[in-house]
Amino acid sequence: MTTNLEQRPLPAPADPAAPAPRSAGRRSADVLLRFGLLPILLLVAVVTFSVIEPRFLTPLNGTNVSRQLSFLLILTIAQMLVLLTAEIDMSIGATIALTSVISSKVMVAAGGGGSGGSGGIAVLLAGVLAGLAVGLVVGLLNGLVVARFKVPSFIVTIGTASVAVGAALLLSKGAPVTGLPPEFTSALGTARVLGVPVPFLVALGVLLAAYVLLSWTVLGHYLFAVGGGEDAARLVGVPVLRTKVTAFVLCSMLTSLAGVLLTARVSSGEPTLGQEYVILAIAAAVLGGTSFFGGEGRLGLVAVGALFLVVLSNGMNLIRVPSYVQQVVLGALLIAAVIIDRLRSRTAR
Repeated sequence: MTTNLEQRPLPAPADPAAPAPRSAGRRSADVLLRFGLLPILLLVAVVTFSVIEPRFLTPLNGTNVSRQLSFLLILTIAQMLVLLTAEIDMSIGATIALTSVISSKVMVAAGGGGSGGSGGIAVLLAGVLAGLAVGLVVGLLNGLVVARFKVPSFIVTIGTASVAVGAALLLSKGAPVTGLPPEFTSALGTARVLGVPVPFLVALGVLLAAYVLLSWTVLGHYLFAVGGGEDAARLVGVPVLRTKVTAFVLCSMLTSLAGVLLTARVSSGEPTLGQEYVILAIAAAVLGGTSFFGGEGRLGLVAVGALFLVVLSNGMNLIRVPSYVQQVVLGALLIAAVIIDRLRSRTAR
């Protein structure tokens, strides 16, 4: 006796080359490692401070936040350019101080507070150019020593920072440089365009220029290539030495630009100006996904990192959190950012 059995197709064998399906939890973890917790932390910080302190969302505080963000955003972008090449610049605080003193002295010597009209504008331009020249010299020194002599950038820039701070104190005799032209303070320190502080507009211009540089220019691709691996970059024709020197020069000149804006804000040349920005700029860049190991960074997230730190600092000041507690919070965030960066690198590998 025969039985007609229903013929059912056998399941196709699994393709060993096909990737295994990922669970929803794994996909969420990948997203968090790729973008980080930064957008969520920023949202939590805004909501928390808004509930605790009603002044947080006022227009006056919004202006304060935008002005504070201006300086940190420029410095974070500057630090990012160097981090992309797997280097670091620890001299940005000292560069700000030296820029502040030299630009102020140039303006005072050229006319100072007694100038007016077109003469005042000329004095302002002389001070700005002198400050940018400081960044050019410091950047060339850092870049050439690091790239030519293969000295670790951490050590080189700490040495440069010591020299710059000493020079700033020597030139100013340890006292603020006063008598700056009123045009300088009003134009770059307190002026607004359609209610927006001028320093914030300058920072937005720097952000746009950095986007064009990193996304649409050969130099931008070189920065990522050098950070991804110097030997491989050299094999495909990337000028490694010139790229690293350019990164340090751009970093220092952007730092000097921030130093000029900070000098206009405080209305004097300060030999100790900007020291707190060294850690802040590194923390903002790394929180924004820029890797300590080079070759990885997203400008948009870096800007969000700077905004997060400014919002956090502003909110803690409004609710009167002691400064030493704020230092603990900042240090913890930096450690967390480094850990996330390490985990992100392992996941990528």
